[in-house]
Amino acid sequence: MTSPIPDFIYLASQSPRRSQLLDQLGVKHQLLLPEANEDAESLEVVLRGEAPKTYVRRVSELKLGAAQQRMLRQNLPVAPVLCADTTVALGRTIFGKPNDANDAMRMLRALSNRPHRVITAIALGLGDKSVSACSESWVTFADMTDHEIASYVASGEPMGKAGAYAVQGRAAAHIAHISGSYSGIMGLPLFETAQILREIGFTL
Repeated sequence: MTSPIPDFIYLASQSPRRSQLLDQLGVKHQLLLPEANEDAESLEVVLRGEAPKTYVRRVSELKLGAAQQRMLRQNLPVAPVLCADTTVALGRTIFGKPNDANDAMRMLRALSNRPHRVITAIALGLGDKSVSACSESWVTFADMTDHEIASYVASGEPMGKAGAYAVQGRAAAHIAHISGSYSGIMGLPLFETAQILREIGFTL
């Protein structure tokens, strides 16, 4: 006999935006964050020559495996686990989270007035079943001056964000065009998330 699907999921992400987006879908969730002894950052290392879409898919699945092990170690009630990874790509060049303010300025100068991709991969697991999906969108910044870039970086918003910007924040003042999934650019594509939740039998 198949066990009933719980009415909540675990979100293995420290991003408050992903939590807010799940709230928007009406999905009850609990955070399942890395433990102090986990090296979560090591999962995000880019392999040499790795294509951006291959990278985000691989990282989201690594995050899922780590989160499911965490759930078992902590003897938590079994429920679906959702993980996501977002990257910004200019051609095949991956722009992750900036190391510091200078790195953020470098990224934003490169992205200024040039269309780039924002790719978010999601992975959902329940028991021995896992499903995944990927959202790809395009963003174009206006031509930003060095002063505008420095002012934005000084706000602190770019830190901890792939590509050194947050579409839902102050960066919106410089974004001229978006094509694709706005929620995907934020870090959790809601259409694809709803699809994979239904695929494992979760009721929305």
